[in-house]
Amino acid sequence: MFRRILIANRGEIAVRIIRACKEMGIETVAVFSEPDREALHVQLADRAICVGPAKAADSYLNIKNVLSAAVVTGCDAVHPGFGFLSENPVFADLVEKCGLTFIGPGGEVIRAMGDKAEARRRMLKCGVPVIPGSDGCVQTAEQGLKTAREIGFPVLIKASSGGGGRGMRRVFTEQEFEAAFAAAKSEAKACFGDDGVYIEKLIQNPRHIEFQILADAHGNIVHLGERDCTIQRRNQKILEEAPSRALTNKLREAMGEDAVKAARAVGYQNAGTVEFILDGDGNYYFIEMNTRVQVEHPVTEMVTGVDIIREQIKIAAGLSLNISQRDVVVSGCSIECRINAENPADGFSPCPGRILGLHIPGGPGVRVDTALYPGCEISPYYDNMIAKLIVHGKTRAEAIRRMRRVLEEFLVEGVQTNVELLYLILHHRDFIKGRYDTGFIEKNLHMLVER
Repeated sequence: MFRRILIANRGEIAVRIIRACKEMGIETVAVFSEPDREALHVQLADRAICVGPAKAADSYLNIKNVLSAAVVTGCDAVHPGFGFLSENPVFADLVEKCGLTFIGPGGEVIRAMGDKAEARRRMLKCGVPVIPGSDGCVQTAEQGLKTAREIGFPVLIKASSGGGGRGMRRVFTEQEFEAAFAAAKSEAKACFGDDGVYIEKLIQNPRHIEFQILADAHGNIVHLGERDCTIQRRNQKILEEAPSRALTNKLREAMGEDAVKAARAVGYQNAGTVEFILDGDGNYYFIEMNTRVQVEHPVTEMVTGVDIIREQIKIAAGLSLNISQRDVVVSGCSIECRINAENPADGFSPCPGRILGLHIPGGPGVRVDTALYPGCEISPYYDNMIAKLIVHGKTRAEAIRRMRRVLEEFLVEGVQTNVELLYLILHHRDFIKGRYDTGFIEKNLHMLVER
């Protein structure tokens, strides 16, 4: 087992990893930017090293500085968390070249799955269903338009690299295509340094379903069931639940088997997520594989009892999974709400500032993952998610009632948040009945923010 792990991240995920390491008897080293000097993950780690100024490019994304911190502190492994360098294949390769263990899949797998066009080709080869679309990236608007005509409008232009809804454009007519194609390529270049895009048939009003997988170095692969991540704003998730009301047992079994098939086809090791979209007729399609731990991993931990961070570390240390697919039992229902420092009524604009007051809810079946404390600063330089509220109930109805109560109790003074929006979502009749799709926020935002 590892003696000392460097956590190449910040915020609540860094705190989450530190806590798992402490319980496993592993020392931790935190990295931080200058504005994060007093951050909670810095205070909780056994040792902390500043890796640069405020801008992420100069600190948390500075590969040289992060690796130097790991080497000089005598670490034997690096956990990237999510975001920042977690899906950077160059970083993963360099960690290994420095004689350290990267807690995640190898650079080759990250590289292949990070290229959405390549991932699509691999899924086609192993028989996992994919959305009709182009065979790899398209170089010109003319080529893209030809593909769009073949598969039929509407279509989705998607960046081959990256994610988070960036470098994506929906196109409903031929007249819109050229401008949308140029805009998608430009945004992809700006966000990811790669302007490659491909074309897919646009599946309208789908559900977004993802399967958590664990895979060790000995050929053992299991999935831990699904998460429904359909409630999104600007293609970014804000509420997740497990299990999904949209799946039958037969469909759940088929999707789970395909998730394992996808992981096996690319030689996957460690924790990862296979994401699908589900149309109204019960057809599902692979959209991407996230080669890291997900923000919403606590949802799965709550319904299965499996500590995913601990499993990540054990797998990276060369240990075999001690669970089989038969051992995985989903019990009850879990819901996660992402608390963001933002103003939903103003286009979800970020609202940084100092936390003047804070009350963290508790009680049975309640978990709060956060790095907040009174007096801490919410920086404008990084993602504005400030906490994750997670609940578990014996039934979905119980979980909904519990989350409503938790949202009422969660009080933050000093910055504006999306708590009220989430609270109203949990009272919306379509959510209560499980009848929602990825357009839910867009269709209901006017009511949710004006009520």
